[in-house]
Amino acid sequence: MADQIPLHPVPRSAQRRAAYYSSASAAQRHNRYQVEDESSHLDEMPLMMSEEGFENDESDYHTLPRARISQRKRGLEWFICGGWKFLCTSCSDWLINICRRKKELKARTVWLGCPEKCEEKYPKNAIKNQKYNIFTFIPGVLYEQFKFFLNLYFLVVSCSQFVPALKIGYLYTYWAPLGFVLTVTVVREAVDEYRRYKRDKEMNSQLYSKLTVRGKVQVKSSDIQVGDLIIVEKNQRIPSDMVFLRTSEKTGSCFIRTDQLDGETDWKLKVAVSCTQRLPALGDLFSINAYVYAQKPQLDIHSFEGTFTREDSDPAVHESLSIENTLWASTVVASGTVIGVVIYTGKETRSVMNTSNPKNKVGLLDLELNQLTKALFLALVALSVVMVTLQGFVGPWYRNLFRFLLLFSYIIPISLRVNLDMGKAAYGWMIMKDDNIPGTVVRTSTIPEELGRLVYLLTDKTGTLTQNEMIFKRLHLGTVSYGTDTMDEIQSHIINSYSQVHSQNSGNSTSSTPSRKPQSSAPKVRKSVSSRIHEAVKAIALCHNVTPVYESRAGVSGETEYAEVDQDFSDENRAYQASSPDEVALVQWTESVGLTLVNRDLTSMQLKTPGGHILTYYILQIFPFTSESKRMGIIVRDESSGEITFYMKGADVAMSTIVQYNDWLEEECGNMAREGLRTLVVAKKSLTEEQYQDFESRYNQAKLSIHDRNLKVAAVVESLEREMELLCLTGVEDQLQADVRPTLEMLRNAGIKIWMLTGDKLETATCIAKSSHLVSRTQDIHIFRPVTTRGEAHLELNAFRRKHDCALVISGDSLEVCLKYYEHEFVELACQCPAVVCCRCSPTQKAHIVKLLQHHTGKRTCAIGDGGNDVSMIQAADCGIGIEGKEGKQASLAADFSITQFKHIGRLLMVHGRNSYKRSAALGQFVMHRGLIISTMQAVFSSVFYFASVPLYQGFLMVGYATIYTMFPVFSLVLDQDVKPEMALLYPELYKDLTKGRSLSFKTFLIWVLISIYQGGILMYGALLLFESEFVHVVAISFTALILTELLMVALTIRTWHWLMVVAEFLSLGCYVASLAFLNEYFGIGRVSFGAFLDVAFITTVTFLWKVSAITVVSCLPLYILKYLKRKFSPPSYSKLTS
Repeated sequence: MADQIPLHPVPRSAQRRAAYYSSASAAQRHNRYQVEDESSHLDEMPLMMSEEGFENDESDYHTLPRARISQRKRGLEWFICGGWKFLCTSCSDWLINICRRKKELKARTVWLGCPEKCEEKYPKNAIKNQKYNIFTFIPGVLYEQFKFFLNLYFLVVSCSQFVPALKIGYLYTYWAPLGFVLTVTVVREAVDEYRRYKRDKEMNSQLYSKLTVRGKVQVKSSDIQVGDLIIVEKNQRIPSDMVFLRTSEKTGSCFIRTDQLDGETDWKLKVAVSCTQRLPALGDLFSINAYVYAQKPQLDIHSFEGTFTREDSDPAVHESLSIENTLWASTVVASGTVIGVVIYTGKETRSVMNTSNPKNKVGLLDLELNQLTKALFLALVALSVVMVTLQGFVGPWYRNLFRFLLLFSYIIPISLRVNLDMGKAAYGWMIMKDDNIPGTVVRTSTIPEELGRLVYLLTDKTGTLTQNEMIFKRLHLGTVSYGTDTMDEIQSHIINSYSQVHSQNSGNSTSSTPSRKPQSSAPKVRKSVSSRIHEAVKAIALCHNVTPVYESRAGVSGETEYAEVDQDFSDENRAYQASSPDEVALVQWTESVGLTLVNRDLTSMQLKTPGGHILTYYILQIFPFTSESKRMGIIVRDESSGEITFYMKGADVAMSTIVQYNDWLEEECGNMAREGLRTLVVAKKSLTEEQYQDFESRYNQAKLSIHDRNLKVAAVVESLEREMELLCLTGVEDQLQADVRPTLEMLRNAGIKIWMLTGDKLETATCIAKSSHLVSRTQDIHIFRPVTTRGEAHLELNAFRRKHDCALVISGDSLEVCLKYYEHEFVELACQCPAVVCCRCSPTQKAHIVKLLQHHTGKRTCAIGDGGNDVSMIQAADCGIGIEGKEGKQASLAADFSITQFKHIGRLLMVHGRNSYKRSAALGQFVMHRGLIISTMQAVFSSVFYFASVPLYQGFLMVGYATIYTMFPVFSLVLDQDVKPEMALLYPELYKDLTKGRSLSFKTFLIWVLISIYQGGILMYGALLLFESEFVHVVAISFTALILTELLMVALTIRTWHWLMVVAEFLSLGCYVASLAFLNEYFGIGRVSFGAFLDVAFITTVTFLWKVSAITVVSCLPLYILKYLKRKFSPPSYSKLTS
């Protein structure tokens, strides 16, 4: 019984508060930066920030009194203001949680080829990108529509017309526009959903070979289970997360392409589990009794821990599994055929865990208009109450109140949605038809105005800013430097030195040591330039992780893909594969100067000299590149001489302490980095047989230790890394995309802050940030030191605070730590930086950073990327742009806008974004003005006629007014532009104004309201004053004047005329004049037209014409004068450019 008693731990904040008062004085006596007992007194050590500069995630003593006050307020007021909303959401969340209880992710033991042995039930291996299913589609779409106040309001108004007492006009006047809006929306959503469904189905029904006791069976991707043995052919997508058991390659390893997972285009080398790779035949996988133990599913795509155990061999075989034994889903096999055992499926695969669900994006402009419609609704209610009050609450007053509400319901025009949606479609069409940005596709047609409001642009590096093509640019030997134009000198040196070596070798008949031997063992002698070039090039040709791949010729069957040694190492069908494009660039360069890598497996590699001789080197050890060590090393034995050499290359930071003292390395690295080159330092050390044997025994011992394995291995390797001979410094350039620099410059001038989020290394990211001018020449770069604990993060943030106007470079891990403890402070500091570079970011981190910016700054964000790893960031941003790149189309399909080159983003934002926002703002306010005018006239009319709730204009007049009579001119506002596109691109500062949102604000809205009230009043009173004996003519006069006023107002609003606008104005006027002949019965008043039909005789009289003209002039002339004066005395910024 005792174990069922719930124990309530004291909340941390309360504990800490108590501790705070007791230890405050003690903390001051403490050494301030003592980091041991962090959490106790770091809280008292404020980050010298704003007043509330404490971690914002836990309540501190600052907020105590405030919290008590807020508790007290939870009364009726709280419930009315938003409590009901809060209660509803919490109830629905609770229900949802009960319906989909999240299963806890657990570590698992997977028996090879025995899915039925699994203890747990694992998710189905199906890909699902749809938002709705058959049952949720209609409710889901309707909810998305009616959660906007505007649409909900229309629904209520339309439904009220079914009540006879409230019926005011014809049903179609209310239901037709609403039905139109809904139909368009539902059809659009349905088409999108169907496309998603087709894409998913195609992926899920791909066939794979599954290995069973009875042989190979074909299974659909969606039917694969944990424990299945799956065979994946070359160029096939890997269907689920697997552990790599066997490959058709002799080497026991294969390459996979991971561009859809982490965005890097280079191939990754994966190694099969040696126990299963050694089995003689495929079928033996079933004759052994083995299992894989795998950790629980995680987000991190760069790490994995597991073990492989074979129980039936005499001492049981245990092998540790790491990331290089895994094949993640959504990657593609690049060489050979692989067999793996499935460990994670469906929702638990790394690729699915790293993608977020797409949210429905709603533009800021739509939200602002939604706020304005709420204000209008309040005005509507107030007006109706005033009318009923003036009536004196006689009779069934509440029914009258409702009728007034419906009479004035035109204050909120339903055509607002129709017009804006059509406007958005028009902007999308203009963007796709723009010849200056060919190939641009608008995939989300609802948010083109967002392009005009952006403050933060988050961009990927690889493939977005750079082309991901490396070119070898410079070799520096300390005393002499070779650039692209002097590579031929190196070539002649290499040809000479190798021809000497071979002439000696053939002369000595025995393969004695070449002439360089005495020099390399006695480094005190000053070497000739030729021998130093020889050594440097040989080191670059040997120290790497590159494999030459020979594509089989057409006509040869696929089996002989990797032929034996007798294969011709011909140059035309050789390609290099490595996990980093830098390495490929280095090996391609050695090939161009004469030393070619022709073959490589796990134990040896072969180089071809300019004379065509093959040199063989045995690989004794290889130390791969890691982001911690920042270097890679290799120990090789020369087959001909038996020499053992340790070669090493790495970043200058890591290598400067390892190589012998020199005076040029640091300076030259700085020079190359300023040119935007990526530098690598190459060094070597000759080892004797005894030295190597001693090292090998210690190294193998360290590799078997259970605790701190990595530390021990690193320590043994470091014992070799001393006093190495510095050979050379290489510079490789990653080419930028076309026009990246001017585009970034333009965006910066437009007031957009650019953040670069990349999965690449810190050095590379910093390099590209400089060369692309993301960070300008004059700015400092603050590299945020790696932090792991709260105390370190605290100190590092304080150090960063003291810097001014400098760009920030931070790695993903440090970022994670800062956000955990000091989210608010970190974001506040980072937002003040002119540029921020985050490197080693996982896909989820990228999305997290986007959400942080939205949450903390409330500004609009835009994400741009080109790989599968950018999808979650693109979907999280307010506006996602995908580039169709080398990394496939995944990003461009998930994005709202898809472009073909980075430079197109300038025109997309400066021209199209700016125009869309300004046009929609004008259009939205004009449509509201159109509704307000008619409501004002109705109000004046009702108040003159003893507050009767009788409509002024009958059914068709109202519908015609909102559609055929004024629709074309109002809609032609979408063609309006204030400055020419060339001007907008030349002066990106114009874009800055838009982010303040001044084109549509309560101020501009109030101005339109005043205009509407003035004009409505003038039109109605004018008509009432000027009518003579025939009262009937009020409607005719006022309606005609109203239409003319609207047409003139459109003309007043337009800034640049387009021939279609003129056509629209005259077309509408023509339609109205033509319809007068048919609509005579409508121009009466009330339900009964007093038998007075509109007499054509009256309309053609001069009196009618002068009365209408007089009213129109009075309503419009003052506005024209005001506009002229405003333009004269305080012109807007763009008008200074147009004059």
